[in-house]
Amino acid sequence: MSDEKVIEELKIIFEEKFGGSGERVFFAPGRVNLIGEHIDYNGGHVFPCALTLGTFAAVRRRSDRKLRFYSVNLAEDGIIEASLDDLTCKKEDGWTNYVKGVIWAYRQAGMDIPEGFDFVCSGTIPPKSGLSSSASLEVLTGEALMKLYGFDEDQIRNAKLGQIAENQFVGMNCGIMDQFASAMGRKDKAIFLNTATLDYQYVPVPIGDAKLVIVNTNKPHELANSAYNDRRRECETALADLQKVRPSLKALCELKPDEFEEIKDAIKDPVCRKRAKHAVYEDARTTEAVEKLNAGDVAAFGKLLNASHVSLRDDFEVSCAELDVLAEEAWKIPGVIGARMTGGGFGGCTVNIVKNDAIENFVDQVGINYTTRTGLVASFYIVSIGSGPREI
Repeated sequence: MSDEKVIEELKIIFEEKFGGSGERVFFAPGRVNLIGEHIDYNGGHVFPCALTLGTFAAVRRRSDRKLRFYSVNLAEDGIIEASLDDLTCKKEDGWTNYVKGVIWAYRQAGMDIPEGFDFVCSGTIPPKSGLSSSASLEVLTGEALMKLYGFDEDQIRNAKLGQIAENQFVGMNCGIMDQFASAMGRKDKAIFLNTATLDYQYVPVPIGDAKLVIVNTNKPHELANSAYNDRRRECETALADLQKVRPSLKALCELKPDEFEEIKDAIKDPVCRKRAKHAVYEDARTTEAVEKLNAGDVAAFGKLLNASHVSLRDDFEVSCAELDVLAEEAWKIPGVIGARMTGGGFGGCTVNIVKNDAIENFVDQVGINYTTRTGLVASFYIVSIGSGPREI
């Protein structure tokens, strides 16, 4: 469905559910991380871009303290109600906890939200794909709050408060990358972001006669219920061990690979050592990937994507059989420049750079072989790099 039709449907459903008019429509994108996975909480560099896929919402201020939510994608949940006077995370409130969490975070930051609102959303991000529908919803909520209540437009603050909402309200211990990529996206450019300092630069993605193709395993992706928090704890354990021999070390990704090799035996647990190895080497791959892109060497960039998948599979162990099959089948196809899992893992998607004249064969062959090997049916999305949040 085109964005125009999504917006048209959104307005119709808003009127059906909440009556009247006067709603305002906002959008925030999903994201895909090209390289630099599971290092945003280890002080590393990441390289995400916003997508043209994302979340739309029609929102209208109320004159009381009530909040009313409805999702077109989750119509079976019906209208979910809450109040500004009782902003708590409740399991039965499902997806609305992300919206409530952002309201809570903005209020914690000193911004007054005196009245509630009615909120109808609709997303074009494939569900449970790992393309950050939660961050998209958080950044969208922040954009709506800034516009509805007259707060200064500050997208870096919006990203930070979205992360705080997810960490402290929802209870998912994510890094800053997803919210930052959604809030700060720029058309046709990826963001080379130092997650330790939030220094960033926009980098053109000159893939020429190729396109980004996202392939969804269609294996449910439940990041909050996965081993994500375990991996973060394992990295923290590794860092604590390394700090015994290098007290000045503040984050794993401060180390270069050769420095890591010199002191890695200080990490007592071999599993934690593998997690740290991934973080250090992935940060180096990400920096090199940006250098290769800036030099126009897309083939070398693709090889680094492949190496990233291998590290995520073997050292960080956040891949799964379905993601591995998609990557392996992609690597066999002539015209595939690079392919790897993207996002938190344990399901979700791969990101692939595929030459235009190879896309049809890629979709056919990877799709057939994936179903043969897993019994599941993959979904394919040819995507464009989009811009950040906005009012429509």
